[in-house]
Amino acid sequence: MSSRLLAFSGSLRQESFNTQLVFLAADMAESRGAVVTRLKLQDLNLPMFDEDHEAACGLPAGAKQLKDLMRSHDGFLISTPEYNGFMSGALKNAIDWATRPEEGHPPLDCFSGKLAGIMAASPGGLGGIRGLPMLRLLLSNIGVNVVGTQYALGHAEAGMQDGTAEKGVQKVVNEVLRMAQ
Repeated sequence: MSSRLLAFSGSLRQESFNTQLVFLAADMAESRGAVVTRLKLQDLNLPMFDEDHEAACGLPAGAKQLKDLMRSHDGFLISTPEYNGFMSGALKNAIDWATRPEEGHPPLDCFSGKLAGIMAASPGGLGGIRGLPMLRLLLSNIGVNVVGTQYALGHAEAGMQDGTAEKGVQKVVNEVLRMAQ
């Protein structure tokens, strides 16, 4: 049986290096037999997480869509930009919405026992490496098994063109697929 992976980045930018990186990972996983769904967070139209909004309006449609997608996959490929040493606010917001209770589903069921491979890309030299420990901690706290190998692509524009990205991403994808078996 093929692994089913949900690939998304924490960036909302149209030409995001992080979206390019995680979709490269998706291509690699598919070439190895995985079934991959690509998601752009901006398509979910998620408001900022606010319990008062949730109490008044219920779980937003985008949050329900995200939770359904997460439930229907074995694991995740996630790439996040780094802002001031942390993962992006858009990614944190999406995860916060996906952790909210939903009638008929156990708490955190869209995360519990799932696998994740994490990566980052940045035009700077560090490649977003400082945000990955925060993402790893958050995912681990909600029941996701984050694989040990992670990847940060510095000087992302050049790295996406010269093949540097492929080598690093392949290591993450290999570990996710190995752990998924």
